[in-house]
Amino acid sequence: MSDEVNEYSAGHIEILEGLEAMRRRPGMYVGSTGERGLHQMVFELADRPVNEALAGRAQSVEITLMSDGGVRVADDGPGIPVGAAGDGGEPALEALLTLTCIGVRPRARHIPVLSPIGVGPCVVNALSSRLTAEVRREGVRWVQTYARGAAVVPPTAAGTATGSGTTITFRPDAEIFGTAECSFAVLAERFRELAFLNRGLDVALTDERPRADVRSVRFRFPGGTRDFVTLLDARSGAPVHADVIGFEQEDPRMAGTVEVALRWYDSPQERIRGFANSLSTRDGGTQTAGFRDGVTDAINAYARRRQLLTATDPDLGIDRIGEGLMAIVSVKLDRPEFLDATRDVLGGTEVRDCVREVVRDHLGRWLESCPEQATAVLDRIIRNV
Repeated sequence: MSDEVNEYSAGHIEILEGLEAMRRRPGMYVGSTGERGLHQMVFELADRPVNEALAGRAQSVEITLMSDGGVRVADDGPGIPVGAAGDGGEPALEALLTLTCIGVRPRARHIPVLSPIGVGPCVVNALSSRLTAEVRREGVRWVQTYARGAAVVPPTAAGTATGSGTTITFRPDAEIFGTAECSFAVLAERFRELAFLNRGLDVALTDERPRADVRSVRFRFPGGTRDFVTLLDARSGAPVHADVIGFEQEDPRMAGTVEVALRWYDSPQERIRGFANSLSTRDGGTQTAGFRDGVTDAINAYARRRQLLTATDPDLGIDRIGEGLMAIVSVKLDRPEFLDATRDVLGGTEVRDCVREVVRDHLGRWLESCPEQATAVLDRIIRNV
């Protein structure tokens, strides 16, 4: 091989920074250049208004899939500041839309994770052919437009404003995403999930794209995870007992809270869904392992107190106890420890121990206080009736 072919120097290294890197390698930032990537863009943009609502600074969040292919995310919060941010002198709005992760980290337990990627709204701006931000703040309506991540003009006062809030509209760049479209069903499932896991969150999703009817749904669930289990009833067979069992408790040992809802059904399947800071841990983790430990402890202790098991009988295993069990196990942690980059598995031995204890104690008290329902549960487990 010639020296020319073998030559390798600093000049061969291409440095990509900021929005340029996002446009050249979009899959690294939103997961794909298809439907999945579009959903990630919606979640990245909705992250800030959802947290404004949970912090009490906004009443609702509205996401609209527009007839022209754009997506609009609106809230009625105080409005993103348009003044200079930090030492750079950039308007805060512009910093939010052009700098990676500006203003969205670190995340405390009360701040849900909408996306496992978590780059921030700048990636939406970078991968959009056009983005328009409208801010209604302190009686003034401000507007700023971007083209492929670059500001066309600074934030401009465009008259008076009624109320306050922020509306951001983006059009995914067809050069990157081609003809891919967002799925209403996928977005609805995720925002409904968020509303279940965060009581008080009010989020609406509307689809105005050309079809027979405009679709619109609004999610708000005062019952939290109890409502989540109730919604899943239709897929679960007949309930074995009347009440959905639910409880929530803070535990400083794991620097977080655990919320659980469960019910047994006339079904052979176990369905336990785990969440950490509102993100689904699809491959399980310490919170679901602790839940199974706690349920096993409580059921066996109750069965022995009631002499449903003799001294020589072995303990009931989770395989038997879990038949027909539906549960939502949600932990919110100050410092969640995920075991993989996609956050599909939660770690932390203290989480498993704390969840086990909380579940054992609360379920044990429920079994003692509701003897008729407890009998139905134990009959289902021991005698399979």
